[in-house]
Order: sequence, then C-alpha cells, then structure tokens
Amino acid sequence: MSIVKINVLSVPAERREVLEQRFAARAGAVENSDGFEHFELLRPVEGTDQYLVYTRWRDEESFQAWMKGPMQAAHQGGGPRGGEQDEPGAQGGERPRPAASDSTLWSFDVVQQAGPAQ
Repeated sequence: MSIVKINVLSVPAERREVLEQRFAARAGAVENSDGFEHFELLRPVEGTDQYLVYTRWRDEESFQAWMKGPMQAAHQGGGPRGGEQDEPGAQGGERPRPAASDSTLWSFDVVQQAGPAQ
C-alpha cells in the first residue's frame, strides 16, 4: 500500500502569496516522478500559519529517489526559478529567500483508504 509524506510549512501571512506562486510555477515538477501518486498544497483557513504539502507515493524508495534527484535540484537552485523576483535587490543568480520560516516532514503508511462509491 502507498505511503504519505506531509511537509508542514510555517508561512507568515506576508509570505503566503509568494509560497503559492512558487508552487504554481513548479506545477508538473513532481507528476512524472516514478512512484508518484498524488499531490495537494493545503492552505490554512483559520488558527494557524501552517500550510500542508501532501504527497502520496507508491513506496519509500520512490519518495527517496525524488528527494535525492528532482526535489533536491529544485531547492538548490537547479529547478525553475522564473517569476521569483519578489525579493528587493534579488538579481540574476541570487536565490530568493524562503517563503516558509520552518518546515517539518511527517510520514505515514496508508492503512486504509476509500473513494466515492461507484
């Protein structure tokens, strides 16, 4: 059965739009990864500043392969960065500052699941 990884991102209110724009700019970056099954970016509605980045994978090995390849390249400046001119003074090769102030990764095994009745 699948595994779920939830990245919990603490995002100050003034950085929410930046975070959402960055995820939108990377649309399609994970979908072609071997073992990838599902992605959702969940915006907090009330009482917290924590976004949840929900991904589901075939197995731990698929997730780790993505972490060591495409995800690592994107977070080290090898991925798409167009449109990230939100930082005063950010020029050319400078990395923009992170939108999140903190990040925690939660891991789960899918024990049971259900979908709409057919």
